[in-house]
Amino acid sequence: MADPKGFLTHEREIAKTRPVEERVKDWNEVYQPGSLLPIISKQASRCMDCGIPFCHNGCPLGNLIPEWNDYAYREDWTEASERLHATNNFPEFTGRLCPAPCEAACVLGINQPPVTIKNVEVSIIDKAWDNGDVTPQPPERLSGKTVAVIGSGPAGLAAAQQLTRAGHTVAVYERADRIGGLLRYGIPEFKMEKRHINRRIEQMRAEGTKFRTEVEIGRDIDAKKLRKRYDAVVIAAGATTSRDLPVPGRELNGIHFAMEYLPLANKVQEGDLTVAPITAEGKHVVVIGGGDTGADCVGTAHRQGAASVTQLEIMGKPGEERNPNQPWPTFPMLYKVTSAHEEGGERLYSVSTTHFEGDEDGNVQWLHLTEVEFKDGKPEPKPGTERKIPAQLVTLAMGFTGTDQQNGLVEQFGLELDARGNIARDSDFATNVPGVYVAGDAGRGQSLIVWAIAEGRSAARGVDRFLTGVSALPAPIKPTDRALTV
Repeated sequence: MADPKGFLTHEREIAKTRPVEERVKDWNEVYQPGSLLPIISKQASRCMDCGIPFCHNGCPLGNLIPEWNDYAYREDWTEASERLHATNNFPEFTGRLCPAPCEAACVLGINQPPVTIKNVEVSIIDKAWDNGDVTPQPPERLSGKTVAVIGSGPAGLAAAQQLTRAGHTVAVYERADRIGGLLRYGIPEFKMEKRHINRRIEQMRAEGTKFRTEVEIGRDIDAKKLRKRYDAVVIAAGATTSRDLPVPGRELNGIHFAMEYLPLANKVQEGDLTVAPITAEGKHVVVIGGGDTGADCVGTAHRQGAASVTQLEIMGKPGEERNPNQPWPTFPMLYKVTSAHEEGGERLYSVSTTHFEGDEDGNVQWLHLTEVEFKDGKPEPKPGTERKIPAQLVTLAMGFTGTDQQNGLVEQFGLELDARGNIARDSDFATNVPGVYVAGDAGRGQSLIVWAIAEGRSAARGVDRFLTGVSALPAPIKPTDRALTV
């Protein structure tokens, strides 16, 4: 145990963010560089090294949290990095992007603010990169087997790295022009600078993983031909079909899916574009959807100079403390103020869009909404609450309904789907097609980055066993495992 009295003598302290007036003028990460290291040893000392560490239950990767907390407290960064990488291929991704279900399950969190597990994690990995502790780990010998991974998001990258290190020859196919999936083109730069992805890709290249960009399986290459070319295939194409809003006026110009809007802002930061074709500059912006993707749209609109930003959520406003129906150690639905919300804008809860109104040129100008209340689990409009708000740019951030079925991949492989439209798989992450496996949101449905990495690692074990008959690779989860919620 790091410090037996750490949780008694130190209050919870999290990473400091840069002033709002400064950070909305650029696209750099919102946190003050170097603000964590002076405090992180004390924060790590708050870990009680519980006899039953429920933080393990909150984390699908099974991260060895008390162990690397102890090393961080002692400032033994090399050992801390080794323990961190024992269960997580990309802790710099999760340390920045994961909502930290491990903290919700922290035993200290029963009656105190939990340990800042996420901040400790990102401190360890950033220090590891600075110290040169993150190096390529090429296999000692090759198996002679080949694997194609479709999709380069966190699930695909995790599966590819595990299989490469197991000695297989792996090629990752990505339909975009750069590797990273939604990490690259769905996550804004201010949440995670893309240099973090770039150096992981270079590590993987040095280990032997091959990358093929601007190749869409199903359109550019027939899926059946790909299967014949490789000994095994891992589908990690994500759940990229956005949920639509079929109300009158949806066809008006200026109404876009979040995944149409956000990637263009990232392309400007990559230097591909000077100005985003879809921009919030000078416009009244409405974001429909109260989740993380919606918050990403809010922060992006602020940086593009929106005249106003309003975020709509059909559900009621969550409380700031645990609801009795969501007891520890489950992940509670709490009112969150992200960095994007700190920067301004209005948030409306318990409202539903009825229709859009445009001008004579077909451009959206107004969004009509009504307040709702739930009866038998369904939202019902409240009479007399209808009103309209200005909307010259609307982004739909209401989640995703499943993997892409329009590009031919599912049909060409002959894949079976489950009742929710996800690619069906067995206990080894194998589909109904021999040698074809599925990992991440394509099989699980829309989920968190930490689950995607866990899926990639687990599917890699299934593939390795299929190719060699036995596998020493870890499998932290089963396809049927679900988050610790009520």
